Amino acid sequence: MAQRSKAFLVNNGPLLTTIVIFMIVYFIGGRLYPAMQKPQVFFNLFINNGTLLIVSIGMTLVIITKGIDLSVAGVVALTSAASAALLQAGVSPWIVLPLMLLMGIVLGLTMGVIIHYFKVEPFIVTLMGLWFARGMAYIITLTSLTISDDVYRYLALTKVYIPGFDKVYLYIPSLIGPLLLLVVFYITNFTRFGRTIYAIGNNEQSAQLMGLPVARTKIIVYTFGGFCSALGGIVFSISLLSGYGGYANMMELDSIASVVIGGTVLTGGIGNVIGTLFGVLINGTIVSILQFNGTLSSWWTRIGVGALTLIFLGIQSLFYLRNKRS
Repeated sequence: MAQRSKAFLVNNGPLLTTIVIFMIVYFIGGRLYPAMQKPQVFFNLFINNGTLLIVSIGMTLVIITKGIDLSVAGVVALTSAASAALLQAGVSPWIVLPLMLLMGIVLGLTMGVIIHYFKVEPFIVTLMGLWFARGMAYIITLTSLTISDDVYRYLALTKVYIPGFDKVYLYIPSLIGPLLLLVVFYITNFTRFGRTIYAIGNNEQSAQLMGLPVARTKIIVYTFGGFCSALGGIVFSISLLSGYGGYANMMELDSIASVVIGGTVLTGGIGNVIGTLFGVLINGTIVSILQFNGTLSSWWTRIGVGALTLIFLGIQSLFYLRNKRS
């Protein structure tokens, strides 16, 4: 029993630490600003961070394979700008929505192929993807384009009330992230594909020698990352009812920070999307505290997230060393 408990703490220590820190941060915020104790404020974290959660889910799988994806913010911006431009041109939203997802899939697939078959570092390939996507977004429009489509407005303004709470709600786009989280959690923990992702992150050469489909899995992971970025861009454009090439500035760094704070190791092979969820919630809670304060600069969010990221890197190192010794 003691050995099992020790193994559980070693394997899940970073995740448990993330959950505890989220509870502490939210508790402190609630004590400082009693209005944060309202249930709606908690659910607002999902409303305000819907895009970040979706993007971070894709980023989690990429990092587990020992990769990185810096293109996510550019794809979000490109999706929002392209969506708004097409809708203003009179294209049906039922064409725009799948078209944007297809665009993200193609971009992710292209980067995955280059990374695996041409042996180019993911950092370089996805950085080029970021510049390409952001540049294309600015080519489409240099100003913010308003979306007045009825379907987008319905999705943006329709409230979904939470059972068991009095007048507490989410919007339709904010439900996508949690649903995607459940699907990816099942895939990564209970399927052969999920086990292959972790095997690649632990040792890609060993995974190949074991006969695992390394090439196909890596390409699918980056393709899925592109899909998540485009889906996040759709949620972003629906939430703001506009599109612009300057949206989602530095979201790639927020996403990486959320994944790391959630316990996913940058060296690959360790991590899960549940931790990523709490990483995103910590980010959102810091923003909420600053909004309730009203006098502090928004840059305190960057400082807080940066400090937590460094702390979690240290925590991961400690758990890794303990696991190695045991």
